[in-house]
Amino acid sequence: MEQQSSKAPRGFRVQAPLVESVSCYCKVDSGLKTVAEARKFVPGSKLCIQPDINPNAHKKKNSRRERARFQPPLLPGLPDDLAIACLIRVPRAEHQKLRLVCKRWYRLLAGNFFYSLRKSLGMAEEWAYVIKRDRDGKISWNAFDPVYQLWQPLPPVPREYSEALGFGCAVLSGCHLYLFGGKDPLRGSTKRVIFYSARTNKWHRAPDMLRNRHCFGSCVINNCLYVAGGECEGSPRTLRSAEVYDPNRKRWSVISDMSTAMMPYIGVVYDGNWFLRGLGSHREVRNEAYDPETNTWTPISNGMVSGWRNPSTSLDGRLYALDCRDGCKLRVYDGATDTWNKFADSKLHLGSSHALEAAALVPLGRRLCIVRNNMSISLVDVSNPHLWENIAGRGNLKTLVTNLWSSLAGRGGLKSHIVHCQVLQA
Repeated sequence: MEQQSSKAPRGFRVQAPLVESVSCYCKVDSGLKTVAEARKFVPGSKLCIQPDINPNAHKKKNSRRERARFQPPLLPGLPDDLAIACLIRVPRAEHQKLRLVCKRWYRLLAGNFFYSLRKSLGMAEEWAYVIKRDRDGKISWNAFDPVYQLWQPLPPVPREYSEALGFGCAVLSGCHLYLFGGKDPLRGSTKRVIFYSARTNKWHRAPDMLRNRHCFGSCVINNCLYVAGGECEGSPRTLRSAEVYDPNRKRWSVISDMSTAMMPYIGVVYDGNWFLRGLGSHREVRNEAYDPETNTWTPISNGMVSGWRNPSTSLDGRLYALDCRDGCKLRVYDGATDTWNKFADSKLHLGSSHALEAAALVPLGRRLCIVRNNMSISLVDVSNPHLWENIAGRGNLKTLVTNLWSSLAGRGGLKSHIVHCQVLQA
């Protein structure tokens, strides 16, 4: 058999002649990528030219479909669908351990399918995430598990936010905690954005805001993050601008400016609108409402804002607010009469010290969660407002919670305080 001439034009296809199989490299193991690799395994001096040998044949075997075909099962002895049915029933407190078992388990828990299945079956758990500033100005944070009534440790906040002031905090997609904007002690106002994923237990970067700002207002409507007002170095110092972030498009967009420049200090979403109260350019009190449907801002002065207190939140279409310093009294807004009415009283008032001051009011499941600066927590069932559950009070803590509370109180003293509190689902 004659060897292919070196003068043959490039791209010319030579038909392989018929040869004996003992000296034909075509019969060699298909895992070998080239004729040169096959030659040393075949006896004889003749060279069989086989243009159909595919140099990418080995790569095709590593395709995703092939890997999925031969990968080990999630649980030995069970098909993957039954294994997933078992894993979704593991309590959320153990998910961090599940991620360490193997790469397949990590990918499963980090993906959307696992938690969407838990949510559809009513197994998703909500934790309260508390960001606290200690006496030395450092940011730390912990998550409260209401099932086991324990605080869970979390990875440190990234360095750029460890000493930031006036930054925003919000939850998107139920499991992503965003930190955005704020004022760096050295660099001034920023527009950086990061987020923590409850599914991977890690921090990630997100697109920056359009404008540097700190001490601004923020809210989430239809899984979009809205930011408005605040302050920034330069002139004018107090801002009127506003913007919105869509996590699906990973993009910030400009929305209508507020009627007046404002530095908001309280805000809530109620009846589809975003209500804000803050200080204007001359430190006068301003109230505005934003309608995302019409992209308009409207000054307001009704009974809702006149009797509005912080902290406040909405649950099942009703607006609630705390009515005393230690959060042991609750009020509810009546839209029909445009008034605030007494809703619940624990009859067990803790005091008026800074450590006992209620810093946050958030919905946790079907209940209202009151978080105080000393990390104590009370849960109120809105269907039975006389039922208060002090699950993290100093007198009825489990050992781990008691030790954590004492450590935080000793380290931060009365000057430590909660900056933000949000609820994440997983």
